[in-house]
Amino acid sequence: MAEVTIAKNAGFCFGVKRATDTLEAAVNAAGPGRKIYTLGHLIHNDTYNRSLEERGVVTVGEEDIERIAAESTKDAPATVFIRAHGITAELDALLARCKEENPYFDVVDCTCPYVKKIHRIADENGGEGKLSIVLGNRDHPEVKGIVSHFRGDCHVFGTADEIEAYFGGENRDNLSKITNNLPVMVAQTTQKLSEWHKSQKVLKKLCTNPIIFDTICSVTETRQTEAKELAKDSDVMIVIGGKDSSNSAKLAEICRAVCPETYWIQEVSDITNLQISPEKRVGIAAGASTPAGIIEEVYKKMSENFEAMLEESLNKTLNTGDTVTGYVTSVSNAEIQLDVGYKVTGIIKAEQITDDPSVNLKEMFKVGDEVEAFVIRVSDIEGIAELSKKRTDSDKCWKEIESALESKEILEGKVIEAVKGGVIVLANNNRVFIPGAHTGIRRDGDLSVLVGQTVKFRVIEVKGRRAYGSIRDVAREERQAKEAAFWATVEEGKQYTGTVKSMTTYGAFVDIGGVDGMVHITELSWKRIKSPAEVVAIGDTIEVYVKALDVEKKRISLGYKTEATNPWKIFADKYAVGDVAPVKIVSMMPFGAFAEIVDGVDGLIHISQIALEKIAKPADVLQIGQVVDAKITDIDFENNKVSLSIRALLEEAKAAEEAMPAEEAAEEVVEAVEETVEATDAE
Repeated sequence: MAEVTIAKNAGFCFGVKRATDTLEAAVNAAGPGRKIYTLGHLIHNDTYNRSLEERGVVTVGEEDIERIAAESTKDAPATVFIRAHGITAELDALLARCKEENPYFDVVDCTCPYVKKIHRIADENGGEGKLSIVLGNRDHPEVKGIVSHFRGDCHVFGTADEIEAYFGGENRDNLSKITNNLPVMVAQTTQKLSEWHKSQKVLKKLCTNPIIFDTICSVTETRQTEAKELAKDSDVMIVIGGKDSSNSAKLAEICRAVCPETYWIQEVSDITNLQISPEKRVGIAAGASTPAGIIEEVYKKMSENFEAMLEESLNKTLNTGDTVTGYVTSVSNAEIQLDVGYKVTGIIKAEQITDDPSVNLKEMFKVGDEVEAFVIRVSDIEGIAELSKKRTDSDKCWKEIESALESKEILEGKVIEAVKGGVIVLANNNRVFIPGAHTGIRRDGDLSVLVGQTVKFRVIEVKGRRAYGSIRDVAREERQAKEAAFWATVEEGKQYTGTVKSMTTYGAFVDIGGVDGMVHITELSWKRIKSPAEVVAIGDTIEVYVKALDVEKKRISLGYKTEATNPWKIFADKYAVGDVAPVKIVSMMPFGAFAEIVDGVDGLIHISQIALEKIAKPADVLQIGQVVDAKITDIDFENNKVSLSIRALLEEAKAAEEAMPAEEAAEEVVEAVEETVEATDAE
């Protein structure tokens, strides 16, 4: 009878399980008419993908996205799930645009957090002066997605030898890339560890200052190390995984190096023709995309006493529903592991610690910390116990929610997610759902603008372990309190500092402390304007005063322009009839030219007042934009009219010249002749 051992970390990794759990939940909860798609295969496992197809989940490509988005309607909404391996930045932007344009088209991102981390690294470390290097399979969707996030020069290599051959060869252009730029290197999450270490050595030999990010998934590292050790102790190794799975291929390669009799299979039917002697020790490892069900089927096939072993495995000393206290043994960005004092390792995934995706687990925990957690699932076969810290924290804090419902106390929390129909607020580790109608955002508005904000809310309903709250109610009460205080003190002529909230064709609405008043377009400027936007913009802080108010109807008319800014007052304070002013020609008519004296006040230079001689049109003498001196000959304040004359100044100059004594004129002629003679002698 064969001795069969299953690797402790065989099967779904965190990222894959997160993706499949998310999709399974959506399939189970899908309402009538809802269409569910996966963008490419959700994971690299044909058996699992076939099961999805049987349940109505359709696999589509990039070329199908715009069509699906256009066909999504209220009666036939669509949800597209992004595969665990991620997608390119360009495709991500296309999905976001389609989602924004059609409320019945939804996108769920199931990209593995480890892959997302590499996307962030690429976004932050590519560009001018950088040389990006990716170790991985250039045809793999994960690698294509990573490359799309790197700006500038980016190269993909499958092995360390390829890196050395490309940069260390005789091609000087290639060598100059690595000597003239700062190399930044990352690896595909499922890359073989030995190849990754070798690649680092090669890069450090080629240059002295590379930036290297260790991006191989910690689960991958553990899985590869464990598979290698199991293969050393086995006569036969069976690696289960899809043929297009990168991590399964790496596992098979690692196992075959130490155990020549290694078989790479996809499902239980593949072992039918394998001839394995009963006395041999058999090890089973599985890729990250291999469902637990397939592993169990293979195990049953290989072991005659599986039933006895299964019964024994069910006799656990740690049970689902227990609360345990353990000590942190390792921390990653995706999970923490605990020593819980049993034969299994306690694992708390990031989503079972907090709902805040911005939290850094490495900053939150350190090795040796004591953590209390709730037992979600125990698997002796896998050697793990899935735990939830969030559940124990929530239990402790739930009484605060129940108490707040009775007391109507105002609570504070951070909006962590926008979901269908509303947003989720995290308040003291409790998730509180705020329906869209209670967010304060207008109907069909973008709820995602609230994500990341700390808000005040009141608990309005509790059903079982679900709490519902209202941001709108608290905001309304605060607004009503401000309004009451405002109306108790407002009076005509009172000045306020306000914020422009919105604009229409006829004016601007200004918030002056919880109450909106309107500044009519005629009150915004002394000049005639076509739109309020010529004077103010939404968000501007401006000084206004109350022109009129109707307390019963709660209406306020505001003034913005003041007498001090009246162009005619500025003009009258500066000029009078008979004064000479520099004016700018702004327009011309057959009968004359209009010139700006001060901003907002124009005067007319009649065609007869432009030159001494008669002219056919103003343009014969003047140009738009030209600045000339003109005399103010008349001011009509009642009708806001000013008459100007260039001719008056010309006549005055001519009269002055004619009145000059003959002796002075002769002296000027003599001086001119002498200057000419002196200039000639100098030559």
